[in-house]
Amino acid sequence: EAAGETWVDPTLSEWDENDFRIFIGDLGNDVTDDMLMQAFVKYPTLLKAKVIREKSGKTKGFGFVSFSGSNDYLNAMRDMNGKYIGNRPIKLRKSKWKDR
Repeated sequence: EAAGETWVDPTLSEWDENDFRIFIGDLGNDVTDDMLMQAFVKYPTLLKAKVIREKSGKTKGFGFVSFSGSNDYLNAMRDMNGKYIGNRPIKLRKSKWKDR
C-alpha cells in the first residue's frame, strides 16, 4: 500500500485458507521461491513458499511460508528465526493475513 493505493498479489489467494503461515522478513534480492521452499523443506507439513516481488521482479524483502500442521509451524518459528537464506539472516513472525 502506498500513495493511497493498495496492490494485491493474486497468487496469495492460491494459499490454503486454514494454513499456519509465517511472515519471513529481511529477504535479500537473491532469494527465490525455490530457495525459500528448500530452507523449510525439513518440515513435513510445508505447503507453500513465496517471495513477494515488485512488478520489476525485485524482491520486496519479504515472503511467506505455510504449513498444514501447527507443530511444524511452531518448530519452524523456533528453529529458523535468524537463520541465513541467501546472504541475510531472516526474521520470522506470525503472519497477520487472517486479520485483514
